[in-house]
Amino acid sequence: MANPAAPVAPSRPVPARLPLREIVPWAVFAAVLGLVILYFVGAEQGAVSLFGGTGIHEFMHDGRHLLGSPCH
Repeated sequence: MANPAAPVAPSRPVPARLPLREIVPWAVFAAVLGLVILYFVGAEQGAVSLFGGTGIHEFMHDGRHLLGSPCH
């Protein structure tokens, strides 16, 4: 029979392994999404505008000022 007074070594948790194949697609998606957001907030205006009109510029206007980006 086991001695109840004997100290038991605590087991250490084993970190979960994430294969690189599972991380890369999400990292690429996040990078592309970040660049698209950066473009719309920071550059969609004036001479570099990809879309006609001022709809997107006005929609992102307050975001530009909130981030300290000049827009006028």
